[in-house]
Amino acid sequence: MKKLTLFFLSLLALSLGFQACDDSKTYAEMLEEEKDGINDFIKKNDFKIISQSEFYAQDSTTKSKEKGDGVDEFVQLASGVYMQIVDKGSENEADTVKNNDEILVRFMEYSILDKDTALSNLSAVETVDAFRYTVTSSSIAGTFLQGYMMTYYSSPAVPAGWLVPLTYVRDMAHVRLIIPSKMGHQTAMQYVYPYYYDIRKYQIWK
Repeated sequence: MKKLTLFFLSLLALSLGFQACDDSKTYAEMLEEEKDGINDFIKKNDFKIISQSEFYAQDSTTKSKEKGDGVDEFVQLASGVYMQIVDKGSENEADTVKNNDEILVRFMEYSILDKDTALSNLSAVETVDAFRYTVTSSSIAGTFLQGYMMTYYSSPAVPAGWLVPLTYVRDMAHVRLIIPSKMGHQTAMQYVYPYYYDIRKYQIWK
């Protein structure tokens, strides 16, 4: 009788284990959930998505309600990042981000799937996030020197999506981004989470 009871208990534990496995999401399912989340976020906020050819035809700019255009445009880039340039920054075309520049950033990070603000330094008067921008013949990268992002996510690596706008903007630019997990920080990649960023200032520290 004891052996029979032990057998059924083992069978029950095994079936529960299989059920737990069935409840976990595959990577493909997580990617699909991410895609749906981004699409819902775009639809909810009534963002207009334009192509890269449209973006270049507009002198690499996007429209925004903040500028009085009546519409918020985002260009969908090949990397999967959606970008809105609210303000290109300095009128001096020489004020571009260059190799080894230190960049100060004021930002707000919003978790699209959690539907909540995850992190922000906009009201932190005495604290600003800063990173070093480096360019090689084959890649670009950013390394945090200080700030909320480095502390909160325990990593000095700047999300690749944050670096995408630097090709198109200058000192003191204001940019908004929808960044899929593959272009995000380590936590975003691990959990397949997309984030929305309102980066109020890319300031070149001189």
